Amino acid sequence: MKIATYAGVSALLEKYAHKPRKSLGQNFLIDQHVLGKIIRAADISQQDSVLEIGPGLGGLTEALAEHAGSVLAVELDKYLAATLEETFANHSNVEIVQADILEYKIPSHINKVVANLPYYVTSPIVMQLLENYQFKSITVMVQKEVAQRMVQTKPGKSYGALSLAIQYHAEAEIAANVPPNSFIPRPKVGSAVVHMKVREEAPVKADKASLFANIKAGFGQRRKTLVNGLHSAELYDLTKEELADVIKDCGFSENVRGEALSLDDWARLTRAFSK
Repeated sequence: MKIATYAGVSALLEKYAHKPRKSLGQNFLIDQHVLGKIIRAADISQQDSVLEIGPGLGGLTEALAEHAGSVLAVELDKYLAATLEETFANHSNVEIVQADILEYKIPSHINKVVANLPYYVTSPIVMQLLENYQFKSITVMVQKEVAQRMVQTKPGKSYGALSLAIQYHAEAEIAANVPPNSFIPRPKVGSAVVHMKVREEAPVKADKASLFANIKAGFGQRRKTLVNGLHSAELYDLTKEELADVIKDCGFSENVRGEALSLDDWARLTRAFSK
């Protein structure tokens, strides 16, 4: 019996008398069709060494073990990590580690990441993976609203600092939409699988630290104009008027807001301010 099924998950929850912890975003996948979409989106093969974050009861771990050369599954919940050790005791290509992924040093042999991320830590985990490592790809299941922000490449309703950061580091797309009834317990909102093909080089030319400092200031308070955001952040020894002049010299209105600028626009502004 496969783990990522209603019967499989129910049996393990009963066997280990485990109650899903809402505080850790524990929703266990029970849909083999969705599982297949994740594996195909991540393009897993025997040549891959895969990091799985938050394996839970091991439904995705089981599928990864069938397709990948090796699987390193990092689980925060100590109790679940112990059950996973028992479940995969006979899988020579699966290693279980109990750790907080935000504090864990990922081994250098890992080339792909697959994860079912809880909403409250999606952004920190994704940014740490992109900023500190050079994987071939990262495939994550997240809340649908977050997924839309992650793949947004043009200014709009779902556009923000996360959109720009992911666009800088990777080419992202939604590989599958996942309904609430694909999980136990059933979440209140839908999910989506986002596949990120990590770039080998940045798509724009600008000092990276300065670029993201500007973006952070521009989105720090979305209701503020870019001038006010930059002035509040005190990134430059310039008056509001001087900041406005630089912005206008780049071809933007002095009242422009951060969400109206593309990644290319932000890079152009960063280069202008560096002068």
